[in-house]
Amino acid sequence: MFSSQEQSILGGIVIFYFLFLFAISFYINKKSIKTYDDYNVAGRSVSMFPLILTFVGTAIGGSTLLGFMTNGYSFGMGQHWLNFSIFITGVFMMFFFLKKIRAYGEKYDMVTIADYTTLRFGEGARFPTVISILIAYSAITGMQFIAIATILNLTVGISITTGIIVSWIMLSLKTYYGGMKSVIWQDAFHGTIQTIGIFILFVVVIIVSGGWSQISENAAALGEGANLSIFNISTAEVLVYLLTIGGYQFVRQDLWQRFWAAKDVKTASIGYWISIILALVTGIFVIMIGVAGKYGLNMGEINPTLAYYAISEHVFNFPMVIVMIIALLATVISTADSFFMAGASSIVNDVIRPRMKVQDDQKLLKYSRLSVILVSFLSLVLALYIPNLVDLWVTGTAMLVSALVAPVTFGLFWKGATKIGGTVGMWVGLFVAVGWQLAGHPFGIHPVFLGLPISIILTVVVSLMTKPNDLDNYTSKEAV
Repeated sequence: MFSSQEQSILGGIVIFYFLFLFAISFYINKKSIKTYDDYNVAGRSVSMFPLILTFVGTAIGGSTLLGFMTNGYSFGMGQHWLNFSIFITGVFMMFFFLKKIRAYGEKYDMVTIADYTTLRFGEGARFPTVISILIAYSAITGMQFIAIATILNLTVGISITTGIIVSWIMLSLKTYYGGMKSVIWQDAFHGTIQTIGIFILFVVVIIVSGGWSQISENAAALGEGANLSIFNISTAEVLVYLLTIGGYQFVRQDLWQRFWAAKDVKTASIGYWISIILALVTGIFVIMIGVAGKYGLNMGEINPTLAYYAISEHVFNFPMVIVMIIALLATVISTADSFFMAGASSIVNDVIRPRMKVQDDQKLLKYSRLSVILVSFLSLVLALYIPNLVDLWVTGTAMLVSALVAPVTFGLFWKGATKIGGTVGMWVGLFVAVGWQLAGHPFGIHPVFLGLPISIILTVVVSLMTKPNDLDNYTSKEAV
């Protein structure tokens, strides 16, 4: 795809870019990160502009830019349901969940979702919450290792496995030093680059393709006109996307942490609303680029997983290809470090902190950094185990949705949800989903189709069979 000289240039740029970001993280670490809250929730003082861009930077990651484009190229416009699932649940999150989440976080200085589930359902809920978060976020962080590995494979020529290991080392070091403050400010930079880059690529691809009418004619001539319909997708696939990638929006720890990191609830609300609209538009562009690349550019047979690179190289000269590689790096990195922090926060806040007799802020800060390293190892293992972007994303989110969506939602909106009901719903939903995944999806049934319904049923039934205790009554009255 690239000549040896072009590979050398691209490889040098990739290395320089990582060193540049590492230097920023190191600088922020020295100048701004003094406390546990600085490292994990950016001091709870983030303003509107960086908040919007960190929302966007986290929402549009390697799986979106590379995975969505690959799916669009391979399967057509029906893959927009990946996008619609995220947007639909994002709207529900905006109007029904955000203010409640923000109010709980402000009142109780929360850092993780487990802080909420423990308050609502007792200490027994902390452990299943942590396990669910770690599985999901390690999987999603692993996706970014794979995305960077494909970049390194094309630019430097190293194998995917070696690229995963190299990206693991580079991202781990950058996040270890920078914490959430570095993540948010770098996301503001990355979010700008990625949004502009994707928009430029979309416009150029449509123009070079001869417009959408020409794309439609080409698809029809190949007998694949159905691929241009958004309804060219099975109901089961739509439900998988809606219940995994969509349902995951309700229990995304990185989102909850940004709601708490915002300087006030108005900033959080406006920032999130703008970001989900931008993310929807960006996702639509990405899938349409993949579709247009297949039916409009006449590139011949290509590997669909390399659609982003092949399309960029086809419509741009080499200097612009360099810009698009940087935009891709910005996209991947802005997501990876956010997910790193979400997973690491669960370890230090929910495993280590409750067991400390004295709450020493500097020790917690040190443990926060060490937690990043632990999450990085878990992510590395999953990236090597499931080296496919969208599959890894769906797998990780299925575990999180099956365990947490029902207890968290009932806890926020139903006073009758009890400690025992919520905890049982978490444990059983998680075990069923993980067991079904390890068994290889028997009968072709996705884990989320078992884990989530079982979690819902048990949370409701067990709650109705048990009496609310003092903690349940207290949190229900305090709910916002």
